[in-house]
Amino acid sequence: MYKMDRKGSAELLNSETNHSKHASCDSLASDSKSSSLNSKLGQESVSSGKGSPSKSYSSSSSTSTENVVSTLESKIKGKTNVSECGPSSRPDDPPLLPGEKVQGVAREVTYLCPYSGPARGVLSVTNYKLHFRSMDRDTPNVLDVPLGVVSRIEKVGGASSRGENSYGIEVFCKDMRNLRFAHKQENHSRRNVFEKLQQYAFPLSHKLPLFAFEYSETFPENGWSVHEPVAELKRMGVPNDMWKISKINENYEICDSYPTVLAVPAQATDDDLRAVAAFRSRGRIPVLSWIHPESQATITRCSQPLVGVSGKRSREDERYIQLIMDANAQSHKMFIMDARPSANAIANKAKGGGYESEDAYQNAELVFLDIHNIHVMRESLRKLKELCFPNIEESRWLTGVESTYWLKHIKCILAGAVRIVDKVENHKTSVLVHCSDGWDRTAQVRHIATPVAVLTSVMRQRLM
Repeated sequence: MYKMDRKGSAELLNSETNHSKHASCDSLASDSKSSSLNSKLGQESVSSGKGSPSKSYSSSSSTSTENVVSTLESKIKGKTNVSECGPSSRPDDPPLLPGEKVQGVAREVTYLCPYSGPARGVLSVTNYKLHFRSMDRDTPNVLDVPLGVVSRIEKVGGASSRGENSYGIEVFCKDMRNLRFAHKQENHSRRNVFEKLQQYAFPLSHKLPLFAFEYSETFPENGWSVHEPVAELKRMGVPNDMWKISKINENYEICDSYPTVLAVPAQATDDDLRAVAAFRSRGRIPVLSWIHPESQATITRCSQPLVGVSGKRSREDERYIQLIMDANAQSHKMFIMDARPSANAIANKAKGGGYESEDAYQNAELVFLDIHNIHVMRESLRKLKELCFPNIEESRWLTGVESTYWLKHIKCILAGAVRIVDKVENHKTSVLVHCSDGWDRTAQVRHIATPVAVLTSVMRQRLM
């Protein structure tokens, strides 16, 4: 387990002394990106052989995205052939990040590019990426694909395959690309590359660490202090008379997919929160996402209630929802936006899930947003990918796009976000958003609705 200093939020909450805490792998996986992005800023002035003083950057959440992106771009462009073993010795070796190591190399491999045609060169697999560099062109064709983009890998052809480029590997990517590499059978290079790709594209399945934990660059400041959840909540005016900051999930005992710091109704006790977690799928209780600065109307998120076919009820859960409703003095009503189609929500009752009954949850109106689940979305994306890659048949383009239902799915997500903003901004009514487990659809709708609500509120204030 990785030991990190996470003192910033605790100091803001209860003035505790400096201490370090063990972070879970879930937390590290989600936060390591933020740590790397922001911490790189402190490295800008450090270069080999030069004694210029290092610059000091603030690690607070106010650091601009533009500075982070521009700094990273300049650093990535400047990193060439750097490894733990020193500079690369061959021109066709891939550039390496600190902690990155070459795991497999295949020469005389042909990349079957759907646009510029076949290109022969060297294919390398590291613990972070797949790298190809052509050697048969004046301007090399370079392909650099992080292994996190890979969704699956398949072998093409077998020992009896005949014909040029009929034997090799096809890599299916999450960014709509299919990458095909042809190997010469006599080189016996395919097996090693295929095995290394399988291992490092799906490291957890092979009991290997994620590259995020192998990345060995050191930084002068603590990445855990870059984002301060308590400071972010205080920026929204929490805690206040109706909302408080809770540390009940500090050890991820309530919900292993929620953060350690939660904003919950002020009158809710820890026992209430535990009871609500037992009645919500995966323990994802309703928590505050955003609060309107004037009306105090809120956007909260959670997962489905575990009502089942027998229509179970939870007094604690019903009271908890009432507390969220009462926190908004501008309205005595609340909207529960269930992102699912109603048929899916009803079907979930057979699995122990379901949705809130308007009889049990007084003054709450249930609205279904008709957004399909991730399996339907993936199938739609697959059809769209087949339509776009590698070539587009323009004569059937509009018909083809319509048959994928992709635009319909996007429309449902955007329309759901607009409905949330309308209730919060125009009707001054709080909204609770959930789907089945409270991720995917819930996150999509809420993350679109929140900034729109913020911008709408700001523009309204400026126009008054």
